[in-house]
Amino acid sequence: MSKLYVFNDIHAAQADRVTEDQSEIARILEQKGIGFEQWETDFEVTADSTSDDILQAYSGSIERLQKEGGYETADVINMTPDHPQKNELRNKFLEEHIHTEDEVRFFVKGDGLFYLHLDDGVYAIQCCQNDLIRVPANTRHWFDMGGSPNFTAVRLFTNVDGWVAKFTGEKIANEFPRYEALTK
Repeated sequence: MSKLYVFNDIHAAQADRVTEDQSEIARILEQKGIGFEQWETDFEVTADSTSDDILQAYSGSIERLQKEGGYETADVINMTPDHPQKNELRNKFLEEHIHTEDEVRFFVKGDGLFYLHLDDGVYAIQCCQNDLIRVPANTRHWFDMGGSPNFTAVRLFTNVDGWVAKFTGEKIANEFPRYEALTK
């Protein structure tokens, strides 16, 4: 189940507020300009599911988002505990960065943590199966998929080159509990 951790101090070791109430999560994030919703589906991802199968299963919702946000492309990322680049990718995503476009992710299975560095603190949202998050362009953030990642997500982009980050150089991500500590 999705969970939101609110750290009011950027040097906090512990969240000031934690909620699993989905409507409260959506409301809090909306107040900060972050889109959060949940999609229902009958589609179950299996080991045999291809990226095309997943994109087809969610084509109606993806097309709606593409029209709303001007997103040009959609793809699927599938991370497993045995992925050969899991450590390299985790380390890259763990660095605070921004994008010049929205970061849009729909979790088809599994979960991951988005940390949003906003003016009044850090908001860590554990996105789980059926969660869609839209992080606006130029929002400082990082993502932690854990040491044994196990998720599949649809990604939407306005930039046809896909995931392009501008790293801030700040080490704030090192100040906060990692995926393993928050999701235990």
